[in-house]
Amino acid sequence: MTLDQLRLFIAVAEREHVTAASQAMNVTQSAVSAAIAALEARYGIKLFHRVGRGIALTDAGRLFLPEARAVVAQASAAENVLKDISGLRGGQLKAVASQTIAAYWLPAILVAFRKRYPDIKVELAISNTEEAARMVREGEAEVGIVEAVVDDPALLQWPVGEDHLILVQANSLLPLRIDGVWLRQQDWVMREAGSGTRSALEHYLRGQGLGLKDLKTGLVLPSNEGVQTAIEAGAGIGALSSLVVGPALRAGTLHAVFQVPESRFFYGLRHKERYQSPAAKALLDMIEFFAVPRGSLGQKT
Repeated sequence: MTLDQLRLFIAVAEREHVTAASQAMNVTQSAVSAAIAALEARYGIKLFHRVGRGIALTDAGRLFLPEARAVVAQASAAENVLKDISGLRGGQLKAVASQTIAAYWLPAILVAFRKRYPDIKVELAISNTEEAARMVREGEAEVGIVEAVVDDPALLQWPVGEDHLILVQANSLLPLRIDGVWLRQQDWVMREAGSGTRSALEHYLRGQGLGLKDLKTGLVLPSNEGVQTAIEAGAGIGALSSLVVGPALRAGTLHAVFQVPESRFFYGLRHKERYQSPAAKALLDMIEFFAVPRGSLGQKT
């Protein structure tokens, strides 16, 4: 049983005339007759009475007609869904972003995306960089935006934005010199392993000939807000995104000890082999349009 056979059956049933049905459906009379004959032969039942040159539904045909209409209507609805998705007039998109990006960098872009494509539902999960990469790799999210390079051959990744890492403390008395000795002497509040913020700090420390093991780590917390609050309470120093600590620096509840000179890039992620939906492409295009500063940060790799 095919949709074309059902459509031709409905056309004949509604008009009780093969010729009129063929004209309405823009097919030959023989094609209409063949479709009806195929249905009747497959199920061993007559759908129409043929008396002389007239045609009328049998009892079986009358029972079958509303079911055929329902199937064709459902198929049309499914077709419309696909058309809406392909035309960005419907559907949903699952994305994931690491904490700094999700809380401070991405929301304005999502608002712009929503205004342009109001019928697309975006579901945003928030995880650290490592977990976000896993979600994209395993198909739990189609798009990822993270704070560090991901070592995963299954994923495409490319820079889409940037910020800076800032060492902050609650004490307004700033050190005269920042070197390896000073860094070792401080009590540190850290983000958890797997976070982009922690990875960026590790990268900076390697340039100073240090590792995390060389520092006195008093607290390890799973969120930017937790780290910031602990530092404001006097737990020690920490390294956070300029996007995160900007308001606290302006308010005077935190003080900048040092800004890491190198920019910290944000990276788009998608699977190399999985299908990229029109909604995903539209979001990534919008992210690149709004977020990449003048002078390209790089190409997809």
